[in-house]
Formats: sequence, structure tokens, C-alpha cells
Amino acid sequence: MSLQNNNNEPSSSSFRHELGLFDSTMLVIGSMIGSGIFIVSSDIARSVGSAGLLLLVWLIAGVITLIAALSYGELAAMMPKAGGQYIYLCEAYNPLVGFLYGWTLFLIIQSGTIAAVAVAFAKFTGVLVPGLGTTNILFTLLGLKISAGQLLAIFTISILSFINIKGLRHGKLVQNIFTTAKIVSISGLIVLGIFVGANVNAIGANFINIWNSQWLHMSSGKIQWVEQLSGFSVIVAIGVAMVGSLFSSDAWNNITFTAGEVKNSKKNIPLSLLIGTLTVTIIYMMVNISYLLVLPLRGSPNGNSISSLGIQFAAEDRVATAAANIFLGEPAVIIMAVLIMIATFGCNNGLILAGARVYYAMAKDNLFFKKVGSLNKNSVPANALIIQAVWASILCLSGTYGQLLDYVIFAVLIFYMLTIAGVFILRKKRPDAERPYKAFGYPVLPALYILLAASISIILLIYKPQYTFLGLIIVLLGIPVYYIKNRKTT
Repeated sequence: MSLQNNNNEPSSSSFRHELGLFDSTMLVIGSMIGSGIFIVSSDIARSVGSAGLLLLVWLIAGVITLIAALSYGELAAMMPKAGGQYIYLCEAYNPLVGFLYGWTLFLIIQSGTIAAVAVAFAKFTGVLVPGLGTTNILFTLLGLKISAGQLLAIFTISILSFINIKGLRHGKLVQNIFTTAKIVSISGLIVLGIFVGANVNAIGANFINIWNSQWLHMSSGKIQWVEQLSGFSVIVAIGVAMVGSLFSSDAWNNITFTAGEVKNSKKNIPLSLLIGTLTVTIIYMMVNISYLLVLPLRGSPNGNSISSLGIQFAAEDRVATAAANIFLGEPAVIIMAVLIMIATFGCNNGLILAGARVYYAMAKDNLFFKKVGSLNKNSVPANALIIQAVWASILCLSGTYGQLLDYVIFAVLIFYMLTIAGVFILRKKRPDAERPYKAFGYPVLPALYILLAASISIILLIYKPQYTFLGLIIVLLGIPVYYIKNRKTT
């Protein structure tokens, strides 16, 4: 098949190669680190119930992400075009598979994440200015309660989209500033946790019986029953707990969407994937170690202190805030709110910047609205940025983005597996294609990724069917849309 080729566009409407290695790495790191690392360890701790398994869940997520990034590097260097993963799926399989990825990305994965991250920004803004929070309901629209926080979320999406419409130079400046700020801030949190907040009680509680684990089965915020973990049940608990760590480690592939704008992309994209994912994996592991040095993992939902609540029942799952409160005192609430605002704002800039490039690539292949396949005078896909902002804003108002994201984790894993399997397929289909970089550890590591991701997917399919089946349905709904779209363009 013949896919869109940016190099054939008139120079007045071509992408500009303005992203260097540093910019690309900041995009990888910035898109990955949102609010997840500050919150999801609480839910993971309830599922695995031990310090050893908590760290193992994050380590597995990091290893899986690194393997995937190293495998994607081959595809990125081989096909350095705008659209990234969409292009790889089209080339390895057919346009339908590529469309289904782009369809799901637009409908839920990218837009839903943008909405969720924007609302997270608003929630923590509400800590500083309660009137701007998500609990301040302003009016009802079509039966939906609209809060000041939702409107603030839409405002931030609009501002970041506008900045990116002004040009890539503006977008990457925002990305570099906010990503650097959050790396420095999180590093400070780690150092303080390890050298100031560490205490004998937490260390003893967490590390004396590091593998003694139990699964707290929760419903409506209450413990329904406690399952002592051993044998296969440990694997199941880890698989279920992986949802949070994988989502927190996701979006690393966004740099591939912007391949048409990366300088020396055949070298810099694989390098940025390696440096970025490795950096985030180390940061996430160190953050969780600092949590475990400061707070006991196990706690009680009826605890009357930060320590008695533990990591498992930190107020509103805000583990980072609870840990920081131990060594910073009351100012921790404000400090952590500011840090998470920085993290989420920078994260959303990367998601908004990158996602629009996929819809642009789809439109060039007549698989999306035609006008989305054009660049403005600043050489960016303005129409794609606008339509992405509109849909993400609608999801903000709907209040369903959180549930939608839960539903698609299964689909996300499926597309990752298909893409990495594409490395094997393209080695057969296009053996003579230029490969400036080849997947590290091929064929063992890519095959290992597929095995691990498939295992997690099967566990989710069996033990969380309420999420997996609906997510699969959302993907499959794209099939009739694809054929209707094709019929109109033929």
C-alpha cells in the first residue's frame, strides 16, 4: 500500500524538523509522567499487600515499557513519518488495523487521557483555590453536573492546543520547561523521602516480611474480604495490579507520532525512547522506594493518622502527599498540589502535541476528515489539534473519561502486541528495507514482551471482564466505520 509521505508535500506546507534529541527525550518523559505515580501505588498496594510485590509491579511495568521502546525504535528508524504507530500497523498488516488503532486513539486513548489529566490538574488546583476545584458545581447541563474544575480542565486543553497551533517551537518550549521542572521536583521528593522522611517503623513494617502478601478485595471503598496470596494467586494479583503501573508508564510511544518533525529521526527517536523510558522507570522505582521508607504499606481504612492509614488507604489515594506530609508537615499539601499541577500540565502538552499528528496521518490516507490532513502557516496540523481539543473537552464534561480509560487498557495492550509483532512481520515482508537501528535483543526480547503483555491481557480478560470486553467492543465498532468511510472515498 502507499501511505502518506510528508516529503512529497510542498515546502510551504511541510513539517519542520525542530525537535532535537533533548526535545524528543523531554517529550517521552513529559508524556509519561502525569499524576499516576503520585496516586496509583495506593491501589496497587491494596491488590498485592506487600512491599516486595509493590516494587515488582512497578519493575515489571518498567521492563515491559523498556522492551517495547527498544522494539519500536526499529520501526521508528525504518519509517520516520508523522503518525508513528498508526503507520507501523498499516505497513505490517493493512489499513484497517491502522485505522482501528487511530479510531481507538482518538475516541478514547489519547482524548480520554487528555481529559483525565486535565481534570487531575483542576482537582489539584482546587487544593490551592477551592472555587476552581471539581467539587464546586456551577450548573447542570443536559442532566450533567458541571463543575468549575471541569471548565478549568477545558480551559487548559484550549490554551495548550492554542500554543501548539502557534507552532512546534512554542509547544516544545512548554514541554521542555515543564518536564525539566517536574524531573527536578520529583528528584527532590525522592531525596527528602530517603534522607529525611525514612523512619524505623515504616522500614520494619515493610521490609521484615517483604514478600508476605495479601489482596484486599474492595467494594464501595470497603474491604469485602482478604485473600492471602500464594502460588498462582500471586500472579493473578500482579496482573490485575499492573493496570495502574502500565497506565502511569504509558504514552512513551507519542514521540513516534512526531517523527516527521524530529531532526536526524532515524537516530534520535530510538535514542529518545531508550533514554526517556529508562529515566522514567528509574524515577518511578525510586519514588516507590521513598514511599516505603516513609509510610507503612499496610493500613486501615479507619486509621486516624497518616501512618495508620498507610499507603493502602492514603487519603484519596494521594500517597505522595501523605509521604511528603511526614517530612514536610502541613505545607506538603500545597507543595504536592503545585508539583502535580506542573506534572499534569506538562504531560498534557506532550499528549496534545503528539496526538494530533496521528489524525493528520490518517487524514492523508483518507481515513479521517479531509481537512485534518493539512498544515497551517506554522507547519502544524491545526485542524487536528482543534478537533482533538473539542472531543477531549466533551469528555471532560461527560465525566466518563475515567471509566473509558479503564475499558481500553486491554485494547492498548493488544495494539502494543500487534505493533511489536510487526517487527517480526516486516523483517519477513521487507527484508531489504533500511534499518538504521535494529530491535535490541531480537528476537528474544520482543517475543518476551508479547508473552508478558499477553499474560496480563488474559488475566484481565478473566478477572476484570467488565473492563476488557467493553474495550474490545469499542475497538470493533471501528470496523463498520472504516468500511463506510472507504465506500464514501471510492
